[in-house]
Amino acid sequence: MITEEIKKSVLKLNVIDRVHLAEALLDSLDKTDEQIEQMWILESEKRYKAYKDGHIKGISLEQLRSSIQK
Repeated sequence: MITEEIKKSVLKLNVIDRVHLAEALLDSLDKTDEQIEQMWILESEKRYKAYKDGHIKGISLEQLRSSIQK
């Protein structure tokens, strides 16, 4: 399998080169999907409007912390 061949080759690299490769691989996974980003923007705007219009109620940081610790 090609993945195993790549893995064997990569493990032969020196530590610094492996770190650079790992960083590049992780960066490649951290790309923003514009469609998902747009959906989150719309959702956050909808929630903020609902809050401002009094349809939902906010809670304090203390209340949030308390609910998490339970």
